[in-house]
Amino acid sequence: MVRQKIKTSPLLPVYADNQGFRRTSNTVALELNYQFPEAYTFLYDLAVYSKKSASAMPLLRRDSLGTGQLLRLVLLHTAWEVGSGQVRYSLPEESKHGTFVGRLAQDLGLEVSQLVPRMFRMISKGRGDYFEVNLQSGVLFVNSPVDREEVCGQGPLCAIDLEVIVDKPLRIFHVEVEIQDINDNAPVFPVTELNLFISESTLLGSRFPLEGAFDTDIGTNSLLIYKLSSNEYFTLDVQVRNDHNNLAELVLKKALDREETPEHRLLFTATDRGKPELTGTVQLVITVLDANDNAPVFNQSVYEVTVLENTANGTLVIKLNATDLDEGTNKNISYAFGNFVPPIVRAAFNLNSDTGEIRVKGDLDYDHVQLYEIRVEAQDKGHQPMTGQCSVLLHVLDVNDNAPELAVTSLFLPVPEDAPPGTVVALITVSDRDSGDNGKVTCSIPPDLPFQLVSTFKNYHSLVLAEAVDRERVSEYKILVTARDEGAPSLSASSSILVPIADVNDNAPAFPQPVYTVFVKENNRPGAHLLSVSASDPDVRENAFVSYSVVERSVGEQQPVSSYISVHSESGHIYGLQPFDYEELQALQFQVSARDAGFPSLCGNVTVQLFVLDENDNAPAVSPPGSGRGSPGPELVPLSAGAGHVVGKVRAVDADSGYNAWLRYEVQEAGTAGPFRVGVYSGEISTTRALEEADGPSQRLVILVKDHGEPALSATATVSLSLVESPQAVKWDSRQRVGSERPLVDMNVSLTIAICSLSGLFVLVIVVYVGLSCHPGPEVMCGPGKATVVCSSEVGSWSYSQRQSRNLCVWEGTAKNDLMVFSPNFPQSSENGEAGKGQILTPNVSGQKED
Repeated sequence: MVRQKIKTSPLLPVYADNQGFRRTSNTVALELNYQFPEAYTFLYDLAVYSKKSASAMPLLRRDSLGTGQLLRLVLLHTAWEVGSGQVRYSLPEESKHGTFVGRLAQDLGLEVSQLVPRMFRMISKGRGDYFEVNLQSGVLFVNSPVDREEVCGQGPLCAIDLEVIVDKPLRIFHVEVEIQDINDNAPVFPVTELNLFISESTLLGSRFPLEGAFDTDIGTNSLLIYKLSSNEYFTLDVQVRNDHNNLAELVLKKALDREETPEHRLLFTATDRGKPELTGTVQLVITVLDANDNAPVFNQSVYEVTVLENTANGTLVIKLNATDLDEGTNKNISYAFGNFVPPIVRAAFNLNSDTGEIRVKGDLDYDHVQLYEIRVEAQDKGHQPMTGQCSVLLHVLDVNDNAPELAVTSLFLPVPEDAPPGTVVALITVSDRDSGDNGKVTCSIPPDLPFQLVSTFKNYHSLVLAEAVDRERVSEYKILVTARDEGAPSLSASSSILVPIADVNDNAPAFPQPVYTVFVKENNRPGAHLLSVSASDPDVRENAFVSYSVVERSVGEQQPVSSYISVHSESGHIYGLQPFDYEELQALQFQVSARDAGFPSLCGNVTVQLFVLDENDNAPAVSPPGSGRGSPGPELVPLSAGAGHVVGKVRAVDADSGYNAWLRYEVQEAGTAGPFRVGVYSGEISTTRALEEADGPSQRLVILVKDHGEPALSATATVSLSLVESPQAVKWDSRQRVGSERPLVDMNVSLTIAICSLSGLFVLVIVVYVGLSCHPGPEVMCGPGKATVVCSSEVGSWSYSQRQSRNLCVWEGTAKNDLMVFSPNFPQSSENGEAGKGQILTPNVSGQKED
């Protein structure tokens, strides 16, 4: 009958039969009294202690129903309170495939419907797949028959350890299946026929030890009873030794007569005490010898010696000595192993036939054999040799010659970097084939690791996560697990566990700088590459795949920023979608977003400042002559005008800025200027000498106005001058002169002040640039029409973001728009512009002189 232990304890095991129903209280009491008398006595005393009536005691012995119920209640209560939680079953060996073992899921407290979702699995440690679990019913059944003798040999206890693992949450159960011995092995004699030589002169009562049979079963199944077939000469005497093995001796009860019966054939039978009984037989062939009446005799029948398992070959174990009372050749003795000495003894030891010395011949292993029983025969050299026998019991002492063994079962790899502490990473099983302290093993891992070992059961350990891990800091851990025994000297073994850390999306893309600055010349080609931005993400795979996009906003008159620029989603290249016009847009600030492909995705932003650089794409525009006075027509010049007299002014404006808007005036054909000249930067037409009548009544000047751009653009203005002697003209000229001499003086003073201011401002900007070189500049707001001066990265260069030319009227009839600036010195770039990463933008105020 297969039995199942439920919530076992050392004193009170509880059983359930194959069908899962509890036995009746009477049956439990009977079985408990038979197999666990100590537990039964304990419960009996407990019943008395509970102040039951005295009549309960005999009723308990007679398995009464009331006492059985009490026994069952106490048994269940004690098992529930004391039980260690381990499920243990017992199973007879050689059970067929499909044999019911127990309702494992029910006994472990698991729902059968949850076995598959929770990834129920069972691991058998080094014993083969003898058992399986039906995931639909949760029943543990036999997968293949278990031969107890093959699995555990003759050990007193044979158990197969199973580990049951379920997830969500992860739990580990330890199940032990005890394999019960059945009487499936009959006693076996080493030989089928045993030859004995007995002299006819042997005295009555002489004893002849017989080699017993060997039964591989244990317990009562291996206890043997010997019998000898009926005869009139010999009887069988069986003695029980300390090791519970029976020693059978053949005793002569009637004198032998070789002439009458030279040979006796007897049947020697060994029967075990199992159910059913099994027997083994050997044929005894007894040959009666003549003469040589004395056999060799050892000084003791049994010798006991000890030897270390690592004893070197050739080491003397024992020297045997036998004596023979005969004379001559009948006294000479030779030693030899008995006929029944197994090959394992002959392989491990050597017996000197002349001296009786037994020496180590092969390797001794305590873990393989702890006791050798050696039968030695001493035979004289008479014509009819006689033999004496003795037994040598050789005990092998354990030496710490076996290092611990490690077995690692990985469960949860790789470990996500967001795994909580306590996550089980692997199961570690340690074992040592030595015994005692030599077989006690401790397990450890190096310190300063985010892992720890937790002992779960016997030599089972769990490698669990002790603290949070970060893949970006350490992507994998190589953990050296060391097992060390307590022997002297101590032996150890180690095994490496590679624990990779799985990435989770916990890092947003990051740009190497907070602000990108790029300078682009106006009139750029549509679709031209402006600059590239790049963000990095320390995560891996899709968590590190970065895509770029523009953070949409309005520019100017509700124009979306995406109408000006475009960002390639994979490379981060920024392209201009349309030509920039400096006269409309001087600066554009926008944000680029970098987003990874993780779940959930993370993003990071960076600011891009784009400055449009002016190009000389606007020619000077000349105002119509006389517009300053409000009436078109030729300029009237009095003949009395002296040298330096201002007779008029050419006014022109340029929509560009800087050098591109700095205008220069000159007479197109210098030989036709006559007594007149034009101011190079003022555009004022003045006399070079006193006028004469020979100069004629009128003059026609063609004035060339050109800027300082590259290439320079120009325009022409034709000025007609009429020489008059009218007082009215002189009066107007007087006003004109008075009004023109002061602006010339004011212009010179203003230019001097402007130059000094710009020089001082240049020094100030250099100081500010050095002080703020490590800090991002202030935000530049986008929008047309705002004049903003920026300092580039080139020392000593200046530019304007925008300059609108204006006519500044001082008083009636006079206006000037001269502007003196330093030449901008921007780094040359490709036709589409140049990106200056990380430049400091410093707003400044340009010097401007108003006349």
